[in-house]
Amino acid sequence: MAKRRANPNRMELLKLKNQLNTARRGHKLLKDKRDELMRQFLEIVRITADLRGEVEELLEKANQEMVLARATMQTAVVESALLTGLPPLQLEVSEINTMGVVSPVFALPSTNNNETVEQVDVTRNIALGSSNLPYGMTSVSGELDQAIDALREVFPLMLKLAERENQARLMAAEIERTRRRVNSLEYVLIPELMELISSITMKMEENERANLTRLMKVKDMIVEAKIKSGRKYRTQTSD
Repeated sequence: MAKRRANPNRMELLKLKNQLNTARRGHKLLKDKRDELMRQFLEIVRITADLRGEVEELLEKANQEMVLARATMQTAVVESALLTGLPPLQLEVSEINTMGVVSPVFALPSTNNNETVEQVDVTRNIALGSSNLPYGMTSVSGELDQAIDALREVFPLMLKLAERENQARLMAAEIERTRRRVNSLEYVLIPELMELISSITMKMEENERANLTRLMKVKDMIVEAKIKSGRKYRTQTSD
């Protein structure tokens, strides 16, 4: 990479010092942002791990109940019951901004905006009870009911898991971008500005010493000329 060059004058030195101060402030702010993003990222990873454990446990339970249902019922009856669908599911999608990271938030429609996905789902299940099953209860076994209930229970957790995993992915990308900016400031821009400031300062000091040397030499020449002039005048007056 080609080195940056600057004219060795006071205006350029002042401009570089201002740039250095700005770069240092930006470096501190970016480091603080990176540290806070890391803290929140680790918290999201912990929550995501817990959610994934719950989801896997409920899915395993649903699979076990489905296996029992298929063992106790004819395949055609199970498939016919599962083909009986419910009305389309609607989701509300909003956005949340976390330290500049915009990620989607999923929610089931509800009249109370303070309810979470889990609370809305539980409220609906309590209100509708078993009548919300997409088939007649007399035509299937209880194992299929339990499998459907397990899947219904895991659905809001899967929404929350998808939301958290996507947020963690976006936050990891933002952490990487911030880390690169911090390293660029810390190891490239700030050392380059410091080197330029040091170089210009040395050149200006060297120029000042050279100017001082020239002034002293001129002074010596003037003094010497005055001395010669005085000697010549005294010689002429003595004659």
